[in-house]
Amino acid sequence: MTTRSITPFQAFLMILAIVFWGSSFVVVKATIGNGLTAIALATFRFLVASVLISIILLARRAVNPNYSLAIDKKDLLILLILALTGVTFFYIVQYTGIALAGASIASILVCLLSPILITLFSLRIFKDKLTKRHAFGLAIAAFGTFSVISADLFGLQQNQQLLMGTLILLSTPVMWAIYSLLGEKMMNKYDPFLVVAYVTIIGGVCLVPFSFAEGSFFQILTIGADAWFGILYLAVTCSILSYWIWFYVLKKAGSTTSSFLFGEPLVTAVFAAAFIGEKLTVFVISGAFLIFIAVYIVNSK
Repeated sequence: MTTRSITPFQAFLMILAIVFWGSSFVVVKATIGNGLTAIALATFRFLVASVLISIILLARRAVNPNYSLAIDKKDLLILLILALTGVTFFYIVQYTGIALAGASIASILVCLLSPILITLFSLRIFKDKLTKRHAFGLAIAAFGTFSVISADLFGLQQNQQLLMGTLILLSTPVMWAIYSLLGEKMMNKYDPFLVVAYVTIIGGVCLVPFSFAEGSFFQILTIGADAWFGILYLAVTCSILSYWIWFYVLKKAGSTTSSFLFGEPLVTAVFAAAFIGEKLTVFVISGAFLIFIAVYIVNSK
């Protein structure tokens, strides 16, 4: 994965995606609190997203008959891996972890470890060079992100539920790194929205057997308005819009894009304070300052 400069418009898009993704941790926690299981929420989110994204694809094809929906047979396995690592397994693990350990722990493990793993995997696979400036920026971002969620980490103590949730969540940054690196390869060949569409549809379909096995699929007939709001928010802003932004900017700016993930824990903390009564501490404020400094360092020429 190459490192390229990012334009102001691309930076704006990534900030928008980070706001959606950061807030989603709180939405997930609240929606699971309304009675849905983690697997059921993930399943319904991506089934709804699959329907919406299929409509968009058909509309694009109707407007532009030359817009191809075809994928080479040799790329079907990559699409399946993307669907499993970026949707099916990723969200089963993440939502289960959020239910056990909370939104902040999930956010830190995805947003702090994922960019680090993406960078390390890039060095190994794509022979990228990690400059001193990038290393310095990553170090500051890591320290800032740790500061944002330090209270949650120190609160683990002897709470076995939190500990179990944290251990489960450790696999999410690995899956996201694999998803991002393989995804960039597909971006060089196909339209980013087309890849997002197929990944969403395949990943959503693969979630259904897990929901049936758990016995939660028919919760779709009994859930209330609040849960449906959470499902629709996650499906539209996170599954469709933010995923498209991620792949679009990843294609244009390369590994620089991953540095924006460091802002997610801050967004999660702000939404948690606004909607579920958590208070912003001096650690969150100082961590936020360090995160934004780090993003500037990593993205500056």
